[in-house]
Amino acid sequence: MLSSTLRRLAGATLLACCSAITTAAHAETAQPPKVLKYAFLVAETGFDPSQLSDLYSRTITAHIFETLYHYDHLARPVKLKPLTAVDMPEVSADFKTYTIRIKPGIYFADDAAFGGKKRELVAADYVYSFKRFADPALKSPVWSTVEDAGILGLKALRQQALDSKKPFNYDREIEGLRALDRYTLQIRTEQGRPHLLQSLLAGSDLYGAVAREVVEHYGDKIMAHPVGTGPYLLKSWRRSSLMVLEKNPNYRERYYDAEPAADDAEGQALLARLKGRRIPMVDRVEIAVIEEAQPRWLSFLNAEKDFLERVPAEFISQAMPQGKLAPNLAKRGIQGLRIVGPESTMTVFNMEDPVVGGYTADKVALRRAISLAIDVQREIQLVRRGQGIPAQSPVVPHTTGYEAQFKSPMSDFDPARAKALLDMYGYKDVDGDGWRELPDGSPLTLTRNTQPDNASRQLDEIMQKNLTQIGLRLEFKTAKWPENLKSVRGGKYQMWGVASSADKPDAQPALQRLYGPATGGQNLSRFKMREFDAIYERMQTLPDGPERLALIHEAKRIAAVYLPYRNHVHRLLTDLAQPWVIGYRRPLFWQEWWHMVDIDESKKQP
Repeated sequence: MLSSTLRRLAGATLLACCSAITTAAHAETAQPPKVLKYAFLVAETGFDPSQLSDLYSRTITAHIFETLYHYDHLARPVKLKPLTAVDMPEVSADFKTYTIRIKPGIYFADDAAFGGKKRELVAADYVYSFKRFADPALKSPVWSTVEDAGILGLKALRQQALDSKKPFNYDREIEGLRALDRYTLQIRTEQGRPHLLQSLLAGSDLYGAVAREVVEHYGDKIMAHPVGTGPYLLKSWRRSSLMVLEKNPNYRERYYDAEPAADDAEGQALLARLKGRRIPMVDRVEIAVIEEAQPRWLSFLNAEKDFLERVPAEFISQAMPQGKLAPNLAKRGIQGLRIVGPESTMTVFNMEDPVVGGYTADKVALRRAISLAIDVQREIQLVRRGQGIPAQSPVVPHTTGYEAQFKSPMSDFDPARAKALLDMYGYKDVDGDGWRELPDGSPLTLTRNTQPDNASRQLDEIMQKNLTQIGLRLEFKTAKWPENLKSVRGGKYQMWGVASSADKPDAQPALQRLYGPATGGQNLSRFKMREFDAIYERMQTLPDGPERLALIHEAKRIAAVYLPYRNHVHRLLTDLAQPWVIGYRRPLFWQEWWHMVDIDESKKQP
């Protein structure tokens, strides 16, 4: 007989063998993780919602944080639905009080800040998150948008911190932001805000719930430590190089559902295929930063990337000639998707700059002359390869107040008129060197901030030719996009070319770019005019209708007269997806979509 020791050893060996067999069998049947890979064309800046404005960082945060409401993935026209809220808000008749009940049982991703405990989302988290936008220490670029809401007591709380030069008092209760109980949030505003649901309660990229413990735990490193209740969490980050996100294991049971229009064949097909699937379906998302167009294009063609966002203009004829997917790509099963984007490209003028800024007739004339010298059609054909339509105002397609027939006289390409304007207001070549001087005879050199990528270089070349033909000298100041944004926000620039995308189906956010109190935030031009501000503030209090549309039209007129921005194009956006990416549809006003797609491994080549 075996001794008891030998019996124990034999049993342990048998268990080990069984375990090894089980593990091996499991390894043979376990499915590899589903990974979505693609590339950003611009580097991110960080991941704290209160400190962001750039699209690419906000794409990351949109998948980590969750707001109260979200846009239906397939509905066109767009439709808002509850996300962390139980139902749509209770709204008072005067649009001054919004009461929202939050779903119990929603948890933040695990993090050291919680001390090993599960942390449930509660109403106080939204109170804290909205207050963060008002904290002067954070210098939130979207404070002006939150301020626009007119939340009772929030502006005064911010001012108290500014005046006292003490830390912002998060513990002080204010009338406009209150957690009535654990799951009930109430927001009260000074004036009626019919559009508060769109402007502040939806958009997880900025207005998602942030836990106070996380912010206090990481301090000034919070930009690198986003912790939310959303479907993904940040696993690793190499700045301006690679971001890896993984499925949040704490994510609640949530299933694919949407409400496409009855006549939306594409939407109905996606719904039929994915309805009822638990989301997220993709386990891991890997995002590289590839700023140059050619390597980004080749990485997709070589199937190193599953998705190509915004096909580079120089390759559009290879991807979608005459607006149709190229036969060689179609043969591979690649999907092509194109829309006119709810966005605009523009030249921004610093209205505080001594050369191009100001409101006097001579300064307005200089900006108008620059505008008339810009050949947008040439830009569309040569640089954008036909992928755009001329923009006439700050208001973008798919938003209220956009009028395809609206025409700004400053959108014409008319060099002769530009020269006549310059001559009339004294911008003449006094010393005979071929370049115009300022009216007082001093040198005139324009400086435009730009980026070191190929697309920017092509646009710069056209701009320089445009201005040279009317006798204006143009130089460039080159820096990475995040650095340029920082300079522009601080007013340390003269001109810059930038694009802006709408994050809601309303014109007002685009017009905020001219609203005086938004200077340093969304108002990059630093434009200040009492008449415009009054129009903008009146617009906030009105529901959609003829009166509000008339105000939007008047705001567009003022923008055309003073020209703090020269709008260039509304871009045609073309995306490509590999055949194994299932369910992609370009969002119009939101950034989150990874959790709504699947990867079909059977479609990949062995």
